[in-house]
Amino acid sequence: MVTNEQRPGSDEAADKEMSGQTVGSKGEETSGGDSEQPVAGQFMGFGALLRRWRKNARVNQTLAAKALDMGERTYRKIERGAIPPRLTRDQVESLAALLNLDRDERHALVLYNIGSALVPPSGSGQPELQQALRLLIDRQMPSPAYLCDQHWNILGFNTAMAEWWPWVMEPGANLIRWALTEPEARAQYQDWDKHASAYVKILKFAQATRPNDAELRRLIDDVKKDVDVRQVWETEHDMGETRDGHVFRMNIPTLDWETVEVVSHVLYPASMPDCRFVVITWVEGGGDDERDALGGTRDAWATTTANQDDVAIAQRHAENRAAEDAATRWRREAASLASRTVVSTAEEAAALAGADGVPLPAISQVLGRDVQLTLAPDQRTVVWAVEEAIGIWSVTHVSPATVVARVPRGVLQGARLAEMRHLVRAALPADSAAATARIGELLHERDTEQRVLRDVLQSIQESGTGELSAQGASQAL
Repeated sequence: MVTNEQRPGSDEAADKEMSGQTVGSKGEETSGGDSEQPVAGQFMGFGALLRRWRKNARVNQTLAAKALDMGERTYRKIERGAIPPRLTRDQVESLAALLNLDRDERHALVLYNIGSALVPPSGSGQPELQQALRLLIDRQMPSPAYLCDQHWNILGFNTAMAEWWPWVMEPGANLIRWALTEPEARAQYQDWDKHASAYVKILKFAQATRPNDAELRRLIDDVKKDVDVRQVWETEHDMGETRDGHVFRMNIPTLDWETVEVVSHVLYPASMPDCRFVVITWVEGGGDDERDALGGTRDAWATTTANQDDVAIAQRHAENRAAEDAATRWRREAASLASRTVVSTAEEAAALAGADGVPLPAISQVLGRDVQLTLAPDQRTVVWAVEEAIGIWSVTHVSPATVVARVPRGVLQGARLAEMRHLVRAALPADSAAATARIGELLHERDTEQRVLRDVLQSIQESGTGELSAQGASQAL
């Protein structure tokens, strides 16, 4: 984690000693007649990250600015917290080389720089709105964030969202359909049945507020084809508007199935009132089985409900938002926002992995009929391309670990196994000694897991019941 508090006086002095600038009595920078007073909060976020890397590399601001092909004054503002422009790949590589960033640091730089790419709807006449919305999604990094329409179709997302939940990259990705019908959702949500009830409540609330919505009706019919979801639908009689403020636990494949506690924040963009802007915040520690990480009762949201008064209020709010938005007709074309980086051919997508790109056709076939994966060894990322239509390939860069977690272990043989070796190696530290040490740690963890599972299995078989005795539990641990 980057610390937010620095001592600007001493740090700025060190910068000026390296760059040849002088320091005033109050820490002002003086260079070519310009002077700027450091301000509170200037060493936060991406700026603090750049500053720390530059300090570690003992590089002055002049050289860092030159590597990014920008003015030194502009660079100084970025370190103080200004939002930088989207960096090109050449700028990223130039800065990474200058600062001697390792694999994880390069990946962090890419994550801060690459996010959603929202394209303005044709004829919108207000491109500044889509640019601002794209900026908002991107700047939630490293927190996952996404934009969805009123039917929960994913319209845009940042890189963290794609890393944690790769399904958002799939054509036609839909939150409700994934959460209620996909097996991986049941593995990732802890207490999936509670979450299923929460999403069913949301669907019933939407149905009450929009009874004539044909697309909503089709979505409900689709999810009710699942036996478990239909059972929840028939037994859950309450309603709920959103998942705003819900605190819950999830198991994240990209984090090696680590259990994390997150908070869901739901907002409505004024320029797109029918859409939802959602940020998922990872809350560190503090929670237990009785209390969540924010100190509230664990899963209190599972018992909340809405009534007909709430439905009427929601309908009035929807009407007001629609009236306010009447002058910006481009929200009707919100689906156009779904595009990420887009190229015309599969060859162009593969070329984004660089000259040393490694095609992964066997694993691509497992992950989807229209999916093409290419490993970029130099960038230590995977170019995940999806053919959304003829001549339209949507591209997102993800970490090798994201793909590794996505591939079913039962299919690893032949060409798929060979490709998986490339992915696993790319996910390990670049240094051979460090990679060897990490493999040893992972093997030890897997051996421990298998040993515990064998002990539990033996205890169950010996007792002839599904209960584990206290002695057996002690031995397993």
